[in-house]
Amino acid sequence: MPELRFDDRVAVITGAGRGLGRAYALLLASKGARVVVNDAGVAINGETADRGPAEEVVREIKAAGGDAVACTESVATAEGGQAIIDTALDRYGRLDILIHNAGNSRYGSLREMTYEDFDAVLDVHLRGAFHVVRPAFPLMCEAGYGRVVLTSSIGGIYGNHRVANYAASKAGVIGLSNVAALEGAEYGVTSNVIVPAAVTRLAEGIDTSAYPPMGPELAAPAVGWLAHESCSITGEMLVSIAGRVARAFIAETPGVYQPSWTIDEIGEQIDAIRATDNPWILPPVPSAHKDHITKSFAIATERDARVG
Repeated sequence: MPELRFDDRVAVITGAGRGLGRAYALLLASKGARVVVNDAGVAINGETADRGPAEEVVREIKAAGGDAVACTESVATAEGGQAIIDTALDRYGRLDILIHNAGNSRYGSLREMTYEDFDAVLDVHLRGAFHVVRPAFPLMCEAGYGRVVLTSSIGGIYGNHRVANYAASKAGVIGLSNVAALEGAEYGVTSNVIVPAAVTRLAEGIDTSAYPPMGPELAAPAVGWLAHESCSITGEMLVSIAGRVARAFIAETPGVYQPSWTIDEIGEQIDAIRATDNPWILPPVPSAHKDHITKSFAIATERDARVG
């Protein structure tokens, strides 16, 4: 099998100055991609700025014979998002791949979290995703090709303590990706979500001594495949943690149908309602939204017909 490469492809990678984003940038560049290395060089809480991380990754890529340009605009504003995409157009004249990886953290319990800290995290993770997807997506549709990879987290799927801002933003990214996948399908544009885990600076303060190998480079190949022209899925989530790559998905139980309900009957039937035998797995593309409604209505119609 020939090596999967990215020759002549242009990739924009946000948060690419350190950690996971850096690993993605180095991997794609090593396979021939021309990379916009975007990183505002901020601290974990999103404050301060430093051109150094983005420029250092560009130097690494060029030293290895690749082609890259640094961009230190912030994804936290619409203007910054547009400037990031414009960097690809101004330097390379095209855009094929968008990987939104930029992130920040501000911890606090739900009882104590400030509105400022809530918004600061949404601005980077969720609004930041929209700020780069919005200018990039029409370009990809017009070109008839594109690969969008957005970053969620197990915190966005399952939640965690003291990260309501992070969890809400990472859950929102899943919905954004599904819409991009649906609207991009007829134009050759895929959109998928990576749910990565790696030991990076975001793990500061956590005892990782018992962890298996979890370097950022271990998660990068899954992102590389999602960004490649051979990617055969869209509207899905891939998990990458400690060498394990898996699919995460949302499912429904078949549930219980009755023509009418009381509160007491919900309680009496809750075990059957929650039973996970024969779950419905409805892929967003091509028609999960419609299938959910159609299947639900079919059950109601069928049961009502039997009663009648």
